[in-house]
Amino acid sequence: MDSVETFAGARLDRLLEQMAELAAARTASGLSTMLGRPIRMAVPRLELVPIAQVADYVGGPEQEAVGIYLAISGDLAGHIMLILPLSDAMRLTDMLMEVPEGTTASLGPIERSALAEVGNVSASLFMSAIANASGLSAWPSPPAVMIDMVGAILDVILIGCGAVSDEILLLQTQFEGPDRSIEIYFWLVPGATIAAEG
Repeated sequence: MDSVETFAGARLDRLLEQMAELAAARTASGLSTMLGRPIRMAVPRLELVPIAQVADYVGGPEQEAVGIYLAISGDLAGHIMLILPLSDAMRLTDMLMEVPEGTTASLGPIERSALAEVGNVSASLFMSAIANASGLSAWPSPPAVMIDMVGAILDVILIGCGAVSDEILLLQTQFEGPDRSIEIYFWLVPGATIAAEG
């Protein structure tokens, strides 16, 4: 790679970082409005991760987890998913419902609905901010919530969306409330159009 390509790649990386920072700020503002109390999001860490290694980031393929999935249509067509170890999903539910940590022992319809809503709001605002910053369009679908082992969740999502890249983009951040924080992993899976242009 020559110096021009290196410089161009560095500028693209910084642009992605700036868009992610803006998206995190807007998402935190939207969640704060929805929940009626301050929620912060840490500046995301961006990383391209080989699909084969995705499960390792959330405890391995046999880790019980919750997946929140949305399809994205428009210029930025693709897929976005949040995957949380089950224990972290319960901690997030406690945060959303303003109950002491450790209160949620299972994820019934009410808890799933709360997770789906926060996944929908955060993913939609995140993609909207990136779309606005890039001048491209992105329209998320309604969210789907899955509770299973990480490997099974990934199989459903990646096979169902026909992943066209060997790597997917990780945005690692934290939801930070007044008395606790939860680590969150956003995974962005490109559609065929994005992959062809990349």
